[in-house]
Amino acid sequence: MALIAANIILVMFLLKNLNVSSCALLTDCAFIGEEETNSFYEDGDVVLGGVFPLHYTRVSSLPPYTSKPEPDSHKYFSARALRWMQTMTFAIREINQRSDLLPELSLGFHIRDSCNEVPVSLKASLLLVNGQPGPPATGNGSLSVGELSGKGDRISLGSRSPVLGCADVTRSPSPVIIGDASSGVSMALLRSLGPFQIPLVSYFASCSCLSEQTEFPMFMRTMPSDAFQVRALARLVSHFGWTWVGVIGLESDYARFAIQLFLHESSLHGVCAAYVHLYPVVLSQQPLDELLDIIQGSSSKVIINFCSESEVQSIMRAIRHRNITGIQWIAGEAWATAKSLWEEFGDLLSGTLGFGIRRAEEIPGLRQHLSRLRPSNIQESAFLTELWEETLNCRLNGSVNTHSHMVNHLDRKPCSGMEDLNDVYSAFSDVSQLRVSYNVYKAVYLVAHALQRMSDCEAGQGPFVNGTCGKPQSLEPWQLFHYMKNTKFSILGEKVDFDRNGDPIASYDLMNWRREQDGSLRLLKVGFYDASLSPELSLVVNESAIQWPVGQQAVRSVCSESCPPGKRVARRKGKPVCCFDCVTCAEGEVSNNTDSLDCTRCPDDMWPNDMRNLCLPKNVEFLSYKEPMAFGISFALCISCLLAKTVVVLMAFRATLPGSGVMKWFGPNQQRASVLLCTVIQGLICLIWLLTYPPFTNSNTGYLRNTIIIECATGSEVGFWCVLGYIGLLACLCFFMAYLARELPDNFNEAKFITFSMLIFFAVWITFIPVYVSTAGKYTVAVHIFAILASAYGLLVCIFAPKCYIIIFKPAKNSKKNIMRK
Repeated sequence: MALIAANIILVMFLLKNLNVSSCALLTDCAFIGEEETNSFYEDGDVVLGGVFPLHYTRVSSLPPYTSKPEPDSHKYFSARALRWMQTMTFAIREINQRSDLLPELSLGFHIRDSCNEVPVSLKASLLLVNGQPGPPATGNGSLSVGELSGKGDRISLGSRSPVLGCADVTRSPSPVIIGDASSGVSMALLRSLGPFQIPLVSYFASCSCLSEQTEFPMFMRTMPSDAFQVRALARLVSHFGWTWVGVIGLESDYARFAIQLFLHESSLHGVCAAYVHLYPVVLSQQPLDELLDIIQGSSSKVIINFCSESEVQSIMRAIRHRNITGIQWIAGEAWATAKSLWEEFGDLLSGTLGFGIRRAEEIPGLRQHLSRLRPSNIQESAFLTELWEETLNCRLNGSVNTHSHMVNHLDRKPCSGMEDLNDVYSAFSDVSQLRVSYNVYKAVYLVAHALQRMSDCEAGQGPFVNGTCGKPQSLEPWQLFHYMKNTKFSILGEKVDFDRNGDPIASYDLMNWRREQDGSLRLLKVGFYDASLSPELSLVVNESAIQWPVGQQAVRSVCSESCPPGKRVARRKGKPVCCFDCVTCAEGEVSNNTDSLDCTRCPDDMWPNDMRNLCLPKNVEFLSYKEPMAFGISFALCISCLLAKTVVVLMAFRATLPGSGVMKWFGPNQQRASVLLCTVIQGLICLIWLLTYPPFTNSNTGYLRNTIIIECATGSEVGFWCVLGYIGLLACLCFFMAYLARELPDNFNEAKFITFSMLIFFAVWITFIPVYVSTAGKYTVAVHIFAILASAYGLLVCIFAPKCYIIIFKPAKNSKKNIMRK
């Protein structure tokens, strides 16, 4: 739409009538439409143009289309923007008085109101770059309705008022424009003036999109790009743990690009947008209700608002009507230092945080320049008259002001002549926050230093074709822009430099809106962001100096509370990453950080504490038993003895034939040999076991979760079961022999004792097998010990208990005679 409007205006300025010959178009031109006379103008060798949003928020109305529309009216007058205008005039006059900067060249200015609207700004800019006509002249350059052109062609413009031609231009064209404040308006100007290579230097347009040199090659600014502001805002909300924030903004290129950058940058810091909402330029009740419904329906307590102060006013009125409180406002730099909001909305904006562009402590002489206004010297300017009447709420005699805001200017009481602007507060004379004004000041000096470099250029060594230099007295705008792009200078102790995109190095002050005891506003610097520093040092915040909207500490604005150590974050399906549940770490795992995404498994020799935020050494348990496997040989020896004894008794009673030599094989030596042989076999089995895969000490960390069991592992399972199997074989033979000897005389018959001992032995070791298989840890060794002791005591009790009974309690029966009797 901006480009269409620009083209329409250009056509209106350049075309006359289809009957006008092409030659006439080259020699004659005409200005049509209403002439806007309100401006600041001072002639010079080079006249700098300027556009500033002196009025804003157009009053919407539907034209009847039956008569010529009335000029647009606007709700608000910006005394702050008037200060920016006067800062430009002050800087130019200051330069003209210097002997070290442009001593042979005088600068002029032509400053107009853009009303913060594309059509008005385009019209003003075209007047600046073409030169504005003065009063109608009677010479050759002035044409009236129905008058013939120089070539005899009749021009019909549909009006009986005089038509101002090129000869009527009394104000010099501007080769450069300082403006506009709005990013959207600046983009429209660049697209319209770009083909004519007219440079634009903005003092407040911050949209990162303007850094695209391929689209806007004639653009520079003294305002940092939003790319830096957005990084600062993302770092700020992350610093205070605000991971759930509302993001709103005006439906404009500035807000749209800023929000897009913020969403990307904030995601890198773990911050999520509870909602994103763009509202229209004209905030009627319906879009306001829609916005406030979103705010009230969200759990977020922090809202970032990318807009200008006029939109903030409308939103604050609606918020007051809804009685919405407890919000932590984060201001975009466009309204972070707008003191005009405080008088009406101080109770709602107290505690607001925002990044303001770098402030000049003082611009020497500016305060005096602004305080010189008197009724006698302001009547010549409608802008200054309007400031006087709006600030002092009275009407000057013979006022040239035609604007009304909230109150009809014709209804004001007449000024007495005793009024003084210094007696009341006005954003116009407030030089305590020289931020945008400082940017305007730097923009003027940027052009001046570029002209100085052009003046210093020596013929044959210039940057243009054949080493030519531009001439300030007859310069081309594109030549001036070349010098501007390569200009570096110092001002008020600051080094001003620009990158290849025409952007300055970013530096912001973190401002806090504080309510003083008398109810006044104090904009207090509580930190800063410097993009030239490393990321970890770029943001500095003095939290103790911040005044919060509610209470003595920052509000909590999170979708989910942080997960403490010992728990991990579990994302909610379909929700932003900031919305999650906290899940306790699994067994054997810990997390020692807040909001851990994963739990870490403890080493094998460690186990989590009850909070599962620390790994502790496991308890160590063991049974002290030096040789747990020596029982195999002992049992083999024991059972071998029983077996040999039983076989000898059995054979003694079975070998009844006379002359039988069977018993010679069962003498004492043979008995000892058989016992030794049976024991040696077991020893060999154990030896092979120990040599191939012996038992070893094992740290068992898997059986009990918080304990390390030092146990004796069998090593070779085959060896282990061979030992037990051999013992079982000997026990079976012993049991069988005892069974065969059951009918021998009682005095020689120990078969029943041996049988009982073997039954106990079998019962113990048959029970041992399933218990051993199902037991782990140190209790495996305990099962070994129990089986050994139970079977050993079973043998001892069954074999020796009857003998001990006779020896102790029946000593009379313990004789050879008693044993040998039948």
